[in-house]
Amino acid sequence: MILSCNHISKSFGDNQILSNISFHINDHEKCGIVGINGVGKTTLLKILVGEESSDSGEVIIPKDVTIGYLRQREILSSDNTIYEEIQSAKKDVYELEKKIRLLEHDMKEASPDRLDSMYKEYNRCVTEFERIGGYACESEINGIIKGLGFVCDPHTQKTDMLSGGEKTRVALGKLLISSPDLIILDEPTNHLDMNSIAWLENYLLNYKGAVLIVAHDRYFLDKIITKTIELDNGSGTVFTGNYSAYAEKKAKLREDMMKAYYKQQKEIAHQEEVIKKLKSFNREKSVKRAESREKALSKIKRINKPFTIDNEIKIKFTPVIESGNDVLATEGLSKAFGNNRLFSDINFDIKKGERVAIIGDNGCGKTTLLKIINDVIPADAGTIRLGTNVYIGYYDQEHEQLEPDNTLYEEISDEYPDMTITEIRNLLAAFLFTGDDVFKLVKDISGGERSRLALAKLMLSDANFLILDEPTNHLDILSKELLENALRSYTGTVLYVSHDRYFINQTATRILNITSGRADNYIGNYDYYLEKKDAVTAAATKISAQTAVNSPISTNSDTKNDWEKQKELKAAKKRIDTKLQKCEIDIEATEEKLAEVNDALSDPANGYNSLLLNDLTKEQDALNQKLDELMLLWEELSYEAENIEI
Repeated sequence: MILSCNHISKSFGDNQILSNISFHINDHEKCGIVGINGVGKTTLLKILVGEESSDSGEVIIPKDVTIGYLRQREILSSDNTIYEEIQSAKKDVYELEKKIRLLEHDMKEASPDRLDSMYKEYNRCVTEFERIGGYACESEINGIIKGLGFVCDPHTQKTDMLSGGEKTRVALGKLLISSPDLIILDEPTNHLDMNSIAWLENYLLNYKGAVLIVAHDRYFLDKIITKTIELDNGSGTVFTGNYSAYAEKKAKLREDMMKAYYKQQKEIAHQEEVIKKLKSFNREKSVKRAESREKALSKIKRINKPFTIDNEIKIKFTPVIESGNDVLATEGLSKAFGNNRLFSDINFDIKKGERVAIIGDNGCGKTTLLKIINDVIPADAGTIRLGTNVYIGYYDQEHEQLEPDNTLYEEISDEYPDMTITEIRNLLAAFLFTGDDVFKLVKDISGGERSRLALAKLMLSDANFLILDEPTNHLDILSKELLENALRSYTGTVLYVSHDRYFINQTATRILNITSGRADNYIGNYDYYLEKKDAVTAAATKISAQTAVNSPISTNSDTKNDWEKQKELKAAKKRIDTKLQKCEIDIEATEEKLAEVNDALSDPANGYNSLLLNDLTKEQDALNQKLDELMLLWEELSYEAENIEI
């Protein structure tokens, strides 16, 4: 056991945050702490590392155990470069290396009587240097810097010139390179892009020590943790398994508790009715029996009604006006800021009912693309066409459309003056703003509360095309799940930017990946994107390898070599283009045949011919499957064609 948390309780004034929390972490174990915002997750971490005292209980950590703790907003004050700052976590390694170099120098000039003792010391230092990973230290530091997504030169970039998020990444790098026995991370994915998060997942999965994570990133938790600690209404419950296993067990537990609650309520109602009836008889024996039942009823331990999503938020987006089938068409979109070209010649269409997620590395232009579509900033080149009856509802991650000096109530009433006080209060209550919460100023509420307020306003709009920029930022897991449910049932069209892979998995029907200045299209959710991306990359690698094998090797001249290579590439390109052309012809033919079958199925003349309808239905299923396969093949061939540079 590496840490034991025993009966921890903590209150702030009259507000009991934690009550009798107990759990333990074993060597090499990966644990996650989950719960809604404000439930005390960060407070518990601070108690574990000694930054906050508990009202009662104890935290037991063996003396020889080292702990590394990453706060949500890590404070880093240093004039070191990124490399120097991360390197400083390995001070013992570099001091030992310096000692080894000094011994090597001194041994060259040492007298014979001193040489033997110096040689023993040298061997001891070298053995220790190897044990603490000295020889791999440089490569580990470079790997961590690259994995955390630093694009600037780490050897020259000063940490005091970095943004808050970048400083947190440096602090994370220092923590990882220090290799403590227990890593404690508070929302580590907040300042990382998808590639960096994937790298961190792999790093933590293979980490030899123990890990404790607080995160709202459910995909991240699913990949890493094997134990889930839930904080709920002050209490703590330990579940075996990752987040999905916890969610499944929690749902079953909630269902069982709800059944027990209703069963008890039914029994209480029955007993109260019997008591009332006995008293109505107004006889001594009846009254005594009633009093006896009342006494027994008062001793029953009442089951609190379990919290369910249906009890609280019911987010529902319903477009007032339906759009046409063609919602958005972009052609040749390009954008640069100075010498920084974000993207060029972006082309894509969006149809009614699609939920399209835009993904890509930080700084690739995802938010910029949304702003161009929403006419917030202009494109350098290209056109955007909105379809018939398309009305945009825009949600920006900075919440610039909220008025800071308004109260929450005023934020709604100013924009929708026809709403009654009751209607506004009911709307805000649906987003967990109750009582005096509605009179708080927008500038005084948290990031998560601003997100919920912005979503409440969006729900009231007449939009049938939602454009959302990082809608899950600052939302806790419950709020994310509610938004997912709302978007899945939404009958309009959605285009959004998100780095929340679990959210994308639950809501997206198509992925646009912005990479190398272009937009690659994948039909499906995030898991499908990963699967196809790996398949396409493997196919492209295979073609490159085959091209290399088939290319004749000439020692006569570089010119002949280049000419032969170009010849092979052109031949490979021609072969792929031929396959691509045939695939497009097959797609067109299949679509035409499918249209004929659909027409036959909807023909009233065939309505009573059950045998024919059965055959047509089977043919329709086969054609739909064939069309899906052809579309997948077309995507792979298109990618291969684009990645052969001639």
